[in-house]
Amino acid sequence: SPSLRAAAMAAGPPPPLEPSPLPVFSEEGFGDKFLRKTRENPLVPLGCLCTVGVLTYGLISFKRGNTRRSQLMMRARILAQGFTFAALLGGMVVTAMKSR
Repeated sequence: SPSLRAAAMAAGPPPPLEPSPLPVFSEEGFGDKFLRKTRENPLVPLGCLCTVGVLTYGLISFKRGNTRRSQLMMRARILAQGFTFAALLGGMVVTAMKSR
């Protein structure tokens, strides 16, 4: 009924013409984000460092002609990459469980 609608509209204040302002978040720089992510899952950067270290050592061994050690380091690199990937997945699972 029109009179009921008119009474309801008159009872409350009119809706705002402009949308309510969104909350403003401080801009997070690369360093801040890196530190926060490292604190959340310290195993990922550790795995990355191990991977880079083993890869570097393997390449140095290859350049010096020590093929046996070079092959061993390339296999160790694969293990380090697997560890890093598992840490990344584990961190994602933990984050998903926390958000529930």
